[in-house]
Amino acid sequence: MITFEQVTIAYDGATSPTLHDVSFHIGEGELCLVAGLTGSGKSTLLGAVNGLVPHFTGGTLTGRVVVDGRSTRDHPPRELADVVGVVGQDPLAGFVTDTVEEELAYAMEQLGLPAAVMRKRVEETLDLLRLAELRRRPLRDLSGGQQQRVAIGAVLTAHPRVLVLDEPTSALDPTAAEDVLATVTRLVHDLGVTVLLAEHRLERVVQYADRVLVLPGDGSVIDGEPAAVFATAPVAPPVVELGRLAGWSPVPLSVRDARRLAGPLQQRLIACQLPAKTTAAVASSGARADAVRTGTAPARARRWPHLDAGRRTSAPGVRSPVPPDEPLVRVRSLSVRFGAVVAVREVDLDLAPGEVVALMGRNGSGKTSLLWAVQGSGRRSGGTVAVRHGGKWTDPATLDARQARRLVSLVPQTPSDLLYRTTVADELRESDVEADAPDGSTRELFASLVGEIAGSTHPRDLSEGQRLALVLSIQLAAQAGVVLLDEPTRGLDYAAKERLGAQLTGVASEGRAVLCSTHDVEFVAGVADRVVVLADGDVVADGCTADVLAASPAFAPQVAKILAPQPWLTVRDVADALESRAAAPR
Repeated sequence: MITFEQVTIAYDGATSPTLHDVSFHIGEGELCLVAGLTGSGKSTLLGAVNGLVPHFTGGTLTGRVVVDGRSTRDHPPRELADVVGVVGQDPLAGFVTDTVEEELAYAMEQLGLPAAVMRKRVEETLDLLRLAELRRRPLRDLSGGQQQRVAIGAVLTAHPRVLVLDEPTSALDPTAAEDVLATVTRLVHDLGVTVLLAEHRLERVVQYADRVLVLPGDGSVIDGEPAAVFATAPVAPPVVELGRLAGWSPVPLSVRDARRLAGPLQQRLIACQLPAKTTAAVASSGARADAVRTGTAPARARRWPHLDAGRRTSAPGVRSPVPPDEPLVRVRSLSVRFGAVVAVREVDLDLAPGEVVALMGRNGSGKTSLLWAVQGSGRRSGGTVAVRHGGKWTDPATLDARQARRLVSLVPQTPSDLLYRTTVADELRESDVEADAPDGSTRELFASLVGEIAGSTHPRDLSEGQRLALVLSIQLAAQAGVVLLDEPTRGLDYAAKERLGAQLTGVASEGRAVLCSTHDVEFVAGVADRVVVLADGDVVADGCTADVLAASPAFAPQVAKILAPQPWLTVRDVADALESRAAAPR
């Protein structure tokens, strides 16, 4: 169905081709997962399937790309629209009508299909994707998962044989992501649609894939069956990393498969556990306690200061043990209302110096509204926000934009909203000037997240993850006492997320506070000291990371599901425990 024959794609001004001498074939009715490092060329590969690359993006393509017998060299994107359907990372940005029903019909109108055919296909698609109850709903009023299903439906009505999805779950909560992936799997199994799906959150999708294309970043593509490829791939989900650590072969691709193999590993981990101590006893141990109180301890120690005792001793609902003398941020009875809709309802929230707090909840629970209200420029319908700075309490909403940024900085869900210069170098220089930082400070932050990027690059030519890293670097350069982030891991591979986590932990270690809204449970498991869960604008859980995540079927990370009821959240936690046991005197 899709064939790449010795394909090389190079963009003007690039020092090396994005794809080099790539060949592979994807058969009809296969679900092919495209994985790789941030900026490795995944979007270029996807764009080549329907001819957007190079017909629209520019650059030079050598070799052949053939889709359903049509060469993209001879057929521009408009002549492949009936064969290839494409759904981008941001469904809302791609909508061209106002309601669900209108959006489903739009592609068929452009193809000039008869009205009777259009009506029949709209009804079929509404039933297939379980959208019938939403048919007259405004697109902007839908949840993220519903918008994603509508975007898929809008291309399905043209009856394409190939569906290309670019990070379809990146903005979705775990439950909504499962819903979308169930829909995609049904299209493959029941209708024989060929699906090419790029995703960074591999833990969500790898178990559904028939084959994998991994882009290591050197222009090549590794092609094969998932278990074989991920055994050595440079990117892999936690379930695979745990399998590698435990020496399982073949490596498992799902939690279910891993649990069947986990018995011996669980026994080794039980042997790692030392006699239990209380949190208070560990917290009284001199320098370690000082580090916990000031937030300068490593993230793992701050999440579980009693982990060296081998067992989790805090009860559900107990906050992360980072006891400040006084909070850095104090939110009281904060409400946000949009007409008749209450987005945030009388929320009380404290952020301590040295804390990394994760704000979680399903799509539409009020997380973004809460972040903007705390930052000061968002809507507030009641309540107060106060940030401690220079010995006094200040409401960021009372300050001008430049002053407020020094107090509270925010990385929005759409980072391009904060980029207005024509080159990356200009953005970085402007950031240093506005932050009164030494020349090169922002560039150093940026390079630490994504490596060196040519300064002449236009921000819009960056990948989604690179744009996010650029804005994050600009905001961190301001050295604000409080850092807010809205879905900061979209578009980032595992290594980039680990570097981001190290940055945020470093920010916290300086006595600043971090509040991060995210659906990325694996990122939260590795970074956050505390988790706050919102539901319909209310705080329904607020406690230390281990307690909140392990107690939730939706938010539990893969390692927690595999090794339950033992209290391990990440592969690193497991590796540290095994290493400590091996190093212990006999």
